[in-house]
Amino acid sequence: MDISKLDLHLLLALEALLEERNVTRAAERLQLSQPALSARLARLRSLFADPLFVPAAHGRGVVPTPRAAEMQSPLAEALAQLRRLMEGPGVFDPRQSRRTFVIAIRDNPAAILMPEFITQMMAVAPASRLALINPGRDIAERLETGKVDMLVGATDEVGGAMISRPLLEDRFLTAQRKGHPRGQGPIDLDTFCDLGHLLVSTDGGGFSGRVDAALAAKGRQRRVAVSVQSYALAPLILANSDCICTLPSRFLQRFARELDFSPPPPELELGRLSLAALWHPRHQDDPAHAWLREQLFEAARRS
Repeated sequence: MDISKLDLHLLLALEALLEERNVTRAAERLQLSQPALSARLARLRSLFADPLFVPAAHGRGVVPTPRAAEMQSPLAEALAQLRRLMEGPGVFDPRQSRRTFVIAIRDNPAAILMPEFITQMMAVAPASRLALINPGRDIAERLETGKVDMLVGATDEVGGAMISRPLLEDRFLTAQRKGHPRGQGPIDLDTFCDLGHLLVSTDGGGFSGRVDAALAAKGRQRRVAVSVQSYALAPLILANSDCICTLPSRFLQRFARELDFSPPPPELELGRLSLAALWHPRHQDDPAHAWLREQLFEAARRS
């Protein structure tokens, strides 16, 4: 059968006849005259090459043929899906939702935001699930296809027509272990450059970053002794070595028992770390996604 010859009015007529088993009542339900419904039934019979309905042995109703009867359930399901499609998104109930949300986020913002966010999410939406993944080079495509709900990162991290909203700003601190040989208190630029540094390279294996660019602008350089890819390793290495490391303060403050902090040398112009939530416009009007965004913004306000 050529499906292009099957329009929605014919499917609705078939649905009404299957449910009413009476031509008069089906016509009234569809607000059609009986001749108009009979004309649609004639087209259905031609398309399916089957009588579909025969007069009932007793009374004025009709009885579906085996071919029509086997179509009733899949037809009802297909029309229900079409009706849901036309109704648009429904109300999202986080307490009943079993949806899996996917957020692309690196270690540093995850360490800042996720403890608060996950606690909040598990309390409000106990049956939902959360997957945290590294952004990766294909993050724009994954946002566009819906494989990832949201990216937490810099506003310029992905191109294209993404929607972004600021999450938080943070300053930088320089961290060292308790009892470090240099002592405590402010660190001057010469000492800063002479000490061994730990650098977190999110791409892996890098030995320069924001701090090195700021030093180069002053005609100075430092010695990066250790490069790690994971923020989680940084506090452990710092606590057990004489390296120092300059990282966002909200991340470092979680390790105040193991580490001492000081502002970087005042000559360094490091600016501030700015984080944003980014998502594809396809998700803008999705009630579940709107709920996810608000939970993340609330966690950022409290972090």
